Amino acid sequence: MKHFTLLTLGLVVIATLCVAKSPYKSVLQHSRIRGRQHGPNVCAMQKIPGTDKKYFTNCKQWYHRKICGKSTMITYECCPGYEKVPGEKGCPAALPLVNIYNTLGVVGATTTKMYSQRAELQEEIEGPGSFTFFAPSNEAWAALPSEILDALVSNVNIELLNALHYHMVNRRLTSEDLKHGTAYASMYQDFDVHIHHYPNGIITVNCARLVKTDQDATNGIVHVVDRVITAITNNVHTFIDTDDDLETLRTAVAAAGLTNLLESDGHYTVFAPTNEAFEKIPPETLNRILGDPVALKDLLNYHILKNMQCSESVVAGTPLETLQGTVLEVGCDGTEMTLNGKAVITKKDQLGTNGVVHYINELLIPDSAKTLSELAQESSISKANMMFVEAGLESHLSGSESVTLLAPQDDAFKEVSTTITPDMKTLLSHHIVKGQLSSRSLYHGQVLEAVDGLKLRVFVYRNNLCIENVCIAAHDKTGRFATMFTVDKLLTPPVGTVMDVLKGDDRFSTLVGAIQTAGLTEMMNQAGTYTVFAPTNEAFSAMPPADLNKLLGDPNQLASVLKYHVGDEILVSGGVGSHSRMKPLEGERLELSLKNYTVYVNKIPVTDADLMATNGVVHAVGSIIQSLPPKVLSDAAEPSKRAFRHTSTVRTHRQAIRNDDLFQKVLRSHSSRTISRVQ
Repeated sequence: MKHFTLLTLGLVVIATLCVAKSPYKSVLQHSRIRGRQHGPNVCAMQKIPGTDKKYFTNCKQWYHRKICGKSTMITYECCPGYEKVPGEKGCPAALPLVNIYNTLGVVGATTTKMYSQRAELQEEIEGPGSFTFFAPSNEAWAALPSEILDALVSNVNIELLNALHYHMVNRRLTSEDLKHGTAYASMYQDFDVHIHHYPNGIITVNCARLVKTDQDATNGIVHVVDRVITAITNNVHTFIDTDDDLETLRTAVAAAGLTNLLESDGHYTVFAPTNEAFEKIPPETLNRILGDPVALKDLLNYHILKNMQCSESVVAGTPLETLQGTVLEVGCDGTEMTLNGKAVITKKDQLGTNGVVHYINELLIPDSAKTLSELAQESSISKANMMFVEAGLESHLSGSESVTLLAPQDDAFKEVSTTITPDMKTLLSHHIVKGQLSSRSLYHGQVLEAVDGLKLRVFVYRNNLCIENVCIAAHDKTGRFATMFTVDKLLTPPVGTVMDVLKGDDRFSTLVGAIQTAGLTEMMNQAGTYTVFAPTNEAFSAMPPADLNKLLGDPNQLASVLKYHVGDEILVSGGVGSHSRMKPLEGERLELSLKNYTVYVNKIPVTDADLMATNGVVHAVGSIIQSLPPKVLSDAAEPSKRAFRHTSTVRTHRQAIRNDDLFQKVLRSHSSRTISRVQ
């Protein structure tokens, strides 16, 4: 019975831990755990130095000791609903349960308490009922512009009372009840207050953060908030439609047909570019986008998030999806809200009935609204972009032609002359492929066509996606009409068959003669998919003369050796991983590896890789490739010894366990004896 009771208790504990908690409750629980060493009901808080901002702490914030990129101080305070007792550790006493009016004083919202008394709200919040009061902190009242505060307190019976009533809901709402995206009718003409409960545990009402939550009262509950909130009557489109600073945006929204969207129900976040933001864009770029309905709609949708993000909810960088389909990195730097790492937001938290508007002073142009030239200017291919322009190929990059650019990284030009010769112009034209492609749609064996007519093959490997000898080194950049693949090197076009490649290079003259002697010339010229590890003249010269003469004098043996150097598939250097295998035309296997950017075949380094041919690829090697000896496990030949070692190890391990006090206690336990009988 005792064991059954313990089991039941364990299951109850597990069930309790597994109960789904709201994000706020989860963060509060973590803060309790971090503060428990200081006594009961103590919560760890993270404070940003130089501000009055404090946060309950989650795991990530605790270990990084940062919020909004700023180092934090750890403080320990009473958890909500508890207070200290002189001479006792922690916060053992529950706060006295009094009415809402007196609770305002207990939780430090003394200015709200004072204004409640002046506005003759005291009697209502002392009396019977069940209210929720989102009470502005003292700092929130102090932060109001003086003209607004003066207008409120000079007309306490109407304006101030209405303002306070807007902070109240005629029902009791705990943090668990404050669900993300909900709205509740306030006690001021039933105007809604809008709740957002974020995954990081932050709760906002009309974008004001709840800084002290779940302060119980006899007639309701108090949540202290960090700003004075005002009634919301307009949707987010109204901000755009009525603000002169957003005149250009207003015109663009109408032209893109997005007016109905911004007037519809939802929870949008709009990063609204000001007139100044539009003026920073080169006129030709702006006019092109404004005159292109597709690009314009993409541009504007890139400024709209699918969910509502108040500034107070942001404590770290988070990628958030836009209506355009890509993401914006929404973050913060101290008190500044940032987009893609830049503090471009000039006005925050303009709340509408269907979302929030943040004003920004820079236009955000998504890739999908850019030309190839504009994509190239903002990436790591500045040299290639310059050379394409100097080679007279800019029309392919800046127009509306459907193409895909294979753009070599700057490192690809380290050992290449950047002078634009006729040959270099031809080579660069090979890098512009017909059609706007996606790397995800490419497949092994696919043939692409460059704008100059050259045919290019696609190779799909486990570790890379390559076009001829170049492999894609970064994610696609998909522009308005064209796509850019950033590739790791300059493209080497195929210049004939494998035999043509070997004949055209003096380093392989001995190999060419050997191929002819072995009767393999026709094979090297015919259509196929060959990878040839081609020994150079030095490789043959390194052989003892007698062995070399014997080899060259025996066509059958020579053919066998040469076929061991040829694989029946195309493998460029970018497709070789840390451990790859290839089946040669004759022989068991070739072992390939990549170390320090050098390809090795059977432990012999490739001295010059990726000489592309129409029927394969040639890799130069400085030695004749020999078969590797078979791998033998060190103890495979002595199974009896291996078994003995295993038995001995197990016996020793068991003896060590049996000598352990804990093991002896387990043997004497009731459960252990029961198991023995069952066995």
